[in-house]
Amino acid sequence: MHDALAPSLPPATRPQSFLSFDFGTRRLGVATGNTLLGRAQALRTVAAGGDARFAAIARLIDEWRPDALVVGVPFHPDGAAHDNTQRARRFARQLQGRFRLPVHEVDERYTTTEALAAGATDPDAAAAALILEQYLRSLDHTP
Repeated sequence: MHDALAPSLPPATRPQSFLSFDFGTRRLGVATGNTLLGRAQALRTVAAGGDARFAAIARLIDEWRPDALVVGVPFHPDGAAHDNTQRARRFARQLQGRFRLPVHEVDERYTTTEALAAGATDPDAAAAALILEQYLRSLDHTP
């Protein structure tokens, strides 16, 4: 029954879900999360390298159906780029090209160190969760 006196409410915004990646040349940490809870959950670590890595990512995308992807991009403590900065950005472009999903980059300085300090059993996946939580917090501060 429709109440003509009820105030008109804006349509609810559908929560967005994400997969995030802690890029490394040997390992790739993966986490998932969404805007509804504003938290991330470490999933697993994928061996880095070639087509097998992208096949594993494709399976994760099929399983989790994210709206977008988030990639941690490392920098030196002073903010300067280094070799892995460029590698992570290249990986982000490859993800976008292969999977046609939006890809967001996040400065991921110290996430693996933080994950290790917290006692993570899978520090790469835990770092990916920290990266995603950082991204989700940044969404709360948009004007």
